[in-house]
Amino acid sequence: MKDERSRLTGCEWMKDGKELVLQSAKEGQSLRDNIWFHLLLASMLRYMHIQLWMSVTRFHCLVKKYKIQTDGVTFEQKDRERHWDNYIILQFLFAACTVAAMAPGKSLLQSPSNKNILPLWSGRSIFSVLLLHAGPTEFLYYWGHRALHHNPTLFKDYHAHHHATTVTEATSGFMLTFAEHLAMAGLVSIPVVGASFLGAATVGMFYFYWLFLDFLIAMGHCNWEFVPTFIFKLFPFLKYFISTPTYHSLHHDSHMGHNTNFALSIPLYDHLGGTYNKSTPSLHATVRKGRIEKPDFVFLVHEIGLDSVLHLPMSFIGFHSTPFQHRWFVALFMPLSVPLMLLMWFFGTPFLGFQYHLHHLHSQLWVMPRFGFQYFLPFGKESINNLIEHAILDADKMGVKVLALGALNKMEELNEGGTLFLKRQPNLRVRICHGNTLTAGVILNGLPKHVTEIFLTGATSKLGRAVSLYLACRGVKVLMLTSSHARFEAIRKECPEEFRHNLVKASSYMDAQHCKTWVLGKWASAKDQAWAPAGTKFHQFVVPTVEEVRTKDCCYGALAAMKLPKDVKGLDCCEHTLPRGVVHACHAGGMVHTLEGWTHHELGPIPIDRINVVWKAALKHGFQPVEEEAEGLLGFLHQPDIIPAHQQEM
Repeated sequence: MKDERSRLTGCEWMKDGKELVLQSAKEGQSLRDNIWFHLLLASMLRYMHIQLWMSVTRFHCLVKKYKIQTDGVTFEQKDRERHWDNYIILQFLFAACTVAAMAPGKSLLQSPSNKNILPLWSGRSIFSVLLLHAGPTEFLYYWGHRALHHNPTLFKDYHAHHHATTVTEATSGFMLTFAEHLAMAGLVSIPVVGASFLGAATVGMFYFYWLFLDFLIAMGHCNWEFVPTFIFKLFPFLKYFISTPTYHSLHHDSHMGHNTNFALSIPLYDHLGGTYNKSTPSLHATVRKGRIEKPDFVFLVHEIGLDSVLHLPMSFIGFHSTPFQHRWFVALFMPLSVPLMLLMWFFGTPFLGFQYHLHHLHSQLWVMPRFGFQYFLPFGKESINNLIEHAILDADKMGVKVLALGALNKMEELNEGGTLFLKRQPNLRVRICHGNTLTAGVILNGLPKHVTEIFLTGATSKLGRAVSLYLACRGVKVLMLTSSHARFEAIRKECPEEFRHNLVKASSYMDAQHCKTWVLGKWASAKDQAWAPAGTKFHQFVVPTVEEVRTKDCCYGALAAMKLPKDVKGLDCCEHTLPRGVVHACHAGGMVHTLEGWTHHELGPIPIDRINVVWKAALKHGFQPVEEEAEGLLGFLHQPDIIPAHQQEM
């Protein structure tokens, strides 16, 4: 049969309107001849193609210099474009129905005589498809698209959904109404059917044209100008035949009224129709000059686990816009995560994860190319500190005002809580901040108003010390779980003598079996939590959060975090497991430090007298606690501060 394969003629392929004859795959025949295999493979390639566009255009370190629209994408847009792949599914169904209708029960791409099979590839078929696309398809697309805009009823009922997006992404071009998808399917069929009439049909023609159209649509909406200007200087006539991302971005610009640049990929039709936006070349040249971003605030984080890498904005579409959770199917992608982890380990440098604007503040989240477990490897600590220092120096050079260290980047055992970098770089202009002063405020705010006793784990940590001293000085008994008597005594000596009796050393979880307020600063197992009496509330500032095994008779507080003010712009990513619009308290603490214009480094022990000050500043700027119903001790802000003056110097 292989020797008999030859090119089909239009008459052989088109007979009585459905001359595509397909024969079921027989035993021993190659998948190369199976139409269902090609349909599925082409659809998979389309998914991978668009995912590649999204990954590249969301890798901010690569594209940020040449962004066309600098405003960020919103959660509302992510939800609106969640089903961007409807067009792939619809076109697959159309193709499948066509095949089934033309040859029920058969599946081989063959001629009516069942002797000739479509060749895989030919230059003639590609040329025919491109010629027919440039002619009738582009012509009909231009006038149909123009009609959707010039007719108010058509625009409102059909096309307004697409133009709800002003800051476009690669997937934005596929957000159409069902009627528009049907029209596009009809336009797509013209070059394919036309090439078949010309006797130029090949299997590769279908792959090429589907991916070619996807490329054009994704490019026009990617918001990244990668086409160099010198091409049009060397060959001026190309401006009539090559569209750029800038060209189509002007069509989505609401200030232009959406009434220019209607063509899909050939601007010639806009030139002939008088709808070409004359500012296209100048904007293209401006964008290609590049922009230099100068963030005011940077939050430096790291990856948690191997599956959390898929939560990055440049990873799979949509994962980053919902709180991170362990999904069973993520295990299928572990073969990708492990090599990626190794590449980041040996070659990675801190990179931009996402960014947003709050008030006048331009904030960015930078990601360390390290995972949580790597921070506990003794041979990797120096390389991690070098990377953190590299990020600090980059921020200093860029003019960043404050850089906040997130999660394990400020671990005492790693870099003395961040003070190591001040010793290495004493002349920094950027302020380094651990943000834990606000974290302490969030923890305290979540406690019951009339609490008289708490059980605290992680009691000798930076946060544990601050919470213990704050509460002890206000008459609350603190059961401090620690195995280090020396650390406990050191914290106890910091407390004014008249309140030291409120600090009690606990040696095991059993010591808290009668206390109903637990504050967990270290991970607690189900066995540990079993000692809590019924009705206990577990407050926590531990990452990852503890497993909620006592939900029937106890309750669990939210992680120490704060809601961002309502006027935040350009945020479309969730911060790990936190809900939308919520950030870790240390993240918010760094932002408050920047907004207030404080010029000191916030490193080392948490000053107890600063907790109320930072808390008030956070509320003033619009930050809100996640658990708004909590009436914490910080509600007593009008009480006189009873911490002795010599303690306020801490």
